[in-house]
Amino acid sequence: MKKLEGKVAIITGASRGIGKEIAELYASEGAKVVCAARTMNEGDHRLFPGSLATTVKDIEAAGGKAIGVQTDLAKEESLVSLVNKTKEVFGTVDILVNNGQMTYLRPIKDITVKQWDISWTVGPRAVFVLCHEVLPEMIKKHSGTIINISSGSDIGPGRGPYKPIDLTFASTKYGAQKAAIERFTQGLAQEVYQYGIAVMALAPSGVVVTPTTLFSGKAISPDDPKCEPQGMTAQAALLLAVEPLDKVTGRCVYSMALLKEYGIIKAGKGWGIDAPGSGYSQI
Repeated sequence: MKKLEGKVAIITGASRGIGKEIAELYASEGAKVVCAARTMNEGDHRLFPGSLATTVKDIEAAGGKAIGVQTDLAKEESLVSLVNKTKEVFGTVDILVNNGQMTYLRPIKDITVKQWDISWTVGPRAVFVLCHEVLPEMIKKHSGTIINISSGSDIGPGRGPYKPIDLTFASTKYGAQKAAIERFTQGLAQEVYQYGIAVMALAPSGVVVTPTTLFSGKAISPDDPKCEPQGMTAQAALLLAVEPLDKVTGRCVYSMALLKEYGIIKAGKGWGIDAPGSGYSQI
């Protein structure tokens, strides 16, 4: 029997990158997957390839079940509609993966208030709204899994004095959002533990090669040796979705560190292995 047979999963940001990888892996393990993002068809995004239509097509070609639901994470009504559509097509949600995000890698002096507000709406606020929408049914069933995708960017630089740094990819805003999501994760995990619901945060151990990181220059090629090997974060997301509640709930973990811990890989690199994690990952 497949590991997620009979489960229904929502994955946001599933048109490309990590979200697409998680959606495809979950579907290959038997889950009925609802893929959510703003980009419905190829060419809709002005910068990046990837779309919900492509993700769903790839899943179905491999024998899996999936639908795409165009979703604006900044709008509450769109998030509510996503959950309602999932119930209508597949039934109540068993797994929620909050992966969608909006990233402005700029120093604080250059970010506009509008950009700040929109990105926080897509980040922590959308995570809250989707959790709020799926929890009532999870509580009724006394089971459920919520995985919030975090980032090593939430690891602060520590106290000064500081040396001058390159501000090309400044991540103060983005890191603050991910730190907020990790605190939210552990608090929610404590609240819903009595209902048998697991809540975790998962971050890649290093930069993942995606259309976004290639465009920004954080990754230089699809096989960039400095980056985390493809599929590692998705494998870790699968592990968190199938492990017993008491082993994983409340954890803020890094992909390769988690896979190494469970013996799925022999060696790894990056955050959580040869670099310390966030404060929440160490609790």
